[in-house]
Amino acid sequence: MLEQSGDGRQDEVETGKSVGVDAVFEAAAALKGHIVETPCLFSRTLSRICGCDVWVKFENLQFTASFKERGALNKLRALPASARARGVVAMSAGNHAQGVAYHAGRLGIGATIVMPEGTPFTKIEHTENLGATVVLKGKTLAESQAEAERLAAECGTVFIPPYDDAEVIAGQGTIAIEMLKSVPDLDMLLVPIGGGGLVSGVATAAKALKPDIEVVGIQVAAFPTMVQALRGLPVHVGTDTIAEGIAVKNVGKLTLAIVRRLVDDILVVDDSEVERAIALFLSVEKTVSEGAGAVGLAALLQYPERFKGRKVGLVLSGGNIDPRLLAQVIMRQLVREGRVVAVKVGVPDQPGSLGRIATLVGEAGGNIIEALHQRLFTATNAKAAELQLTIECRSAAHSQQVLSSLRDSGFMVRIVADVPLGTDQEGQETAAR
Repeated sequence: MLEQSGDGRQDEVETGKSVGVDAVFEAAAALKGHIVETPCLFSRTLSRICGCDVWVKFENLQFTASFKERGALNKLRALPASARARGVVAMSAGNHAQGVAYHAGRLGIGATIVMPEGTPFTKIEHTENLGATVVLKGKTLAESQAEAERLAAECGTVFIPPYDDAEVIAGQGTIAIEMLKSVPDLDMLLVPIGGGGLVSGVATAAKALKPDIEVVGIQVAAFPTMVQALRGLPVHVGTDTIAEGIAVKNVGKLTLAIVRRLVDDILVVDDSEVERAIALFLSVEKTVSEGAGAVGLAALLQYPERFKGRKVGLVLSGGNIDPRLLAQVIMRQLVREGRVVAVKVGVPDQPGSLGRIATLVGEAGGNIIEALHQRLFTATNAKAAELQLTIECRSAAHSQQVLSSLRDSGFMVRIVADVPLGTDQEGQETAAR
């Protein structure tokens, strides 16, 4: 259970507004036909891997590939005509930006979006393509928010918060209504947490519809800010994470109060498990998840005993991941699975050696995807050379067969990075046994 401090209800009073389930149902009615009622589907393979019954809510199938459309549209529709005429400004790492830009354009509202300077290019491009003006300012979301609030005050535009707002929270909560409509007997919901808008809305609706359901929030290890806030600890965050969509330094006051009152637990997951979860969504469900969207599955992988035998609903919150990063995640997962191996092979520096090794690898069924022939920067003697190979194989067992064929032919083979990626030993060389 959560370790908490403070009075959540008092925090809600201080923010001036709370969120009730009626507001979530009102949002659901208003958003109907304007957003996608995404499917919540059972995954047989993920269930087998994780040891529990897994349903996935595919919010990556929204037009902008993120749940953020729900809260953005619910906030925009509530604006009076005078506010719409002045335009809106928002800050976002990408998904809230695209949600605001898309629906502001649909409603004829001018939109300016402030994004951190390190935002992936694909999110910047998509936001601009939706008609918004993008301003890159700040290294963190907190710095971007300060700039957005400054612009709102200077230009008289309306600031659209990404999470700490009653209308935004109510819009996000419509996800829970759809999930429990599709699968009424879910035991628990796993929900990503950044600033807390999504989990606050989901918990508000889910607890009203099914009081005994367990709502578990998921944060990434580099940004456990909601956990820190609940425990009254100073904010301490890392510098980078693959789950940049929930890399939020400042949680909301309203969301903190709702989480404290309604969320049953918060788990923190490692980046390595998030990478694995992204790869599993791609290989098993044939769907693309960004890092933030995969943290629920990452929790199932990292804490299997916590969910064993339960009926679990995962919110795959978005699919906006940079293609280059996705490609790297895929290749790193192949390395973890032993389907891509890097080796160094000592060879006599004489004609035919390279061809002989390539023939042995090919005959064993391996595919050389990269080769480096090194004569100078090596510890071998002056009459020898070292060949570094990256070899693609069918499985970890097949990798061992390929390497054994080289050793059996008299070559000395050393495996490069023969440890799980993401450890302190990453990149070390270890001699093969």
